[in-house]
Parts: sequence; structure tokens; C-alpha cells
Amino acid sequence: MRIKLEDKPMPKILLVDDEPDIIEIIEYHLEKEGYLVKTANNGVECLSVAKYFVPDLILLDVMMPEMDGIEACVELRKENVLKGTLIAFLTARSEDYSQVAGLESGADDYIAKPIKPRVLLSKIKALLRRSSVNQVIKNDKVSLEINRDKYIVLSDGKEYTLPKKEFELLALLFSKPGNVFTREAILSKVWGDDIIVGDRTIDVHIRKLREKIGNQYIKTVKGVGYKLKL
Repeated sequence: MRIKLEDKPMPKILLVDDEPDIIEIIEYHLEKEGYLVKTANNGVECLSVAKYFVPDLILLDVMMPEMDGIEACVELRKENVLKGTLIAFLTARSEDYSQVAGLESGADDYIAKPIKPRVLLSKIKALLRRSSVNQVIKNDKVSLEINRDKYIVLSDGKEYTLPKKEFELLALLFSKPGNVFTREAILSKVWGDDIIVGDRTIDVHIRKLREKIGNQYIKTVKGVGYKLKL
């Protein structure tokens, strides 16, 4: 494994919400922290701004006029220039089906409102933390290559660009092929201890990985977790 550190500019964040008061207070705290911030009031405007701003993270409200957050997320994931962009939903809807729908649409995380600014900043730092190190990981025992510099996965000669959390989850399993990672360990290492996600979060990401790179790589260890097959 080769790890290369490099200096990176302050992350860019696109904040999308139809409530001006929420936009104002969150934008204030993000800029105070040093982030470069753009805002949008709905999903349609979000798509337009994201294409030229190319943010590192999009904080995306779910319930919005014209185009809701889930619809916007689906469209954002179609843009090649935004493949490496993190997307986290900001929403007051805490029902399990909403969380699963958000993950299904390609989101990396789900943050429930209301949330205190200090807690939100902590969650944002946790989301961005893993993008601070670039590395190339190779293993001759499996026909997978994970390139963190280019943020791509090669499987049997085919190239895949995955959403942030899917990529990090696969990279974790790939770091120790054959080793069983418990659900608790996966949540801690991929999402961080200060990020709260639902019980089905890992299952949704594993299923989407299998759909893209094939069922032959990831094995379920019933009642324990997952591992990369040797």
C-alpha cells in the first residue's frame, strides 16, 4: 500500500434549503469555520450551482418545492464532475423509509433537523475527514484495484466511480481481505463515531456495491458483519 499526503484547499460546501432562516444560520457557522460556501433554495437551483461550483459536500434538504432533495440527489449522481462529491441530507423527517430512500438515491449520509451548529460542524468534519489522505490500494489475491487518487474502482478490467461511502466501505473491506468486519466496526470506521445512522445503512450500501461490482467479492457473515472474499 502506498499513501501520499498532499495539501488541500479548504473544502467547498453547497447548502440547499428552502428556509431562509436555516440557510442564514448554517451559512454563517460554515463560513466562520473557514469553509467556502454557496447556497441554493431548491433542487433545480442546486443542480445549476453544483455543476460550476463542484463542491466537496452538498448539504441537501429533502422537502423542497420544484424538485425535492431525493430527486435532486438522483440527478446530481448522474453528473461525472460530481462523482467525488459527498451528499448529506438535512431533513426533519426521521422515518426509516425516508432514510433508506435517501441512501438509495445515492446520498452518503443523513442528518436530522433540528441540529445544533456545533454538532453539525462535527458531523461535517467527520464526513470530510477521509478525503484528506489519498492512497492506492492493490491486492493480487482479488481482481479489484482501488485508486484513492482518482477515486475509482477497477473490477475485472471495468472502471467504476462510486459514491463516497460506498467507496470507503469497499476500501475498508479490501484493506484486509478475508477479515470479518463487524457492523459496529464498519459504522465506526466509515461513518465515524459521531455520526448516527440507521440500522439498514450498511445493508443498503453493501447491496448497491454488489449490484455494481458483482456478488462474488463481498460475503455476508450472518449475525456478525461482512468480509471481502479471498
